Amino acid sequence: MPHQVSVFAENRPGKIERITGVLSRKDIDIRAITISDSGDYGIIKLLVDRPQEAVDALKEDGIAATLRDIVAIRVKDKPGGLYEVASILTKSAVNVEDAYGFTVERKKDAVFVFQVQDVRKTEKLLSDAGFSILSDGELYLL
Repeated sequence: MPHQVSVFAENRPGKIERITGVLSRKDIDIRAITISDSGDYGIIKLLVDRPQEAVDALKEDGIAATLRDIVAIRVKDKPGGLYEVASILTKSAVNVEDAYGFTVERKKDAVFVFQVQDVRKTEKLLSDAGFSILSDGELYLL
């Protein structure tokens, strides 16, 4: 199962430099990043190639970091691709708590990464609907 690294960070200059510096020194590759602002603090979410090592390294440096289970699926990079996923989730009353996506140009696909209450149930639901669920290895190597 893929994991996302979530970092609680003060909203001030240098936060990204500090976090990415820790990861760089450990040769950890960042595959995707999002930053959410909530006033004085925010959450930085990272997909990295070695999430547990990333969390350990960040904590060693005094940075508040956790791992979160996520669902990651391939979606056709075309109009309506994400709508198909959203429709299935809605019909099954699955609430998406947080999400982001990105395209994979060489494969003409997009990747939708999201947090839900019940990861296993959601993965099965989408797999049964024909979507490709990405394993941790597949996701981290994109």
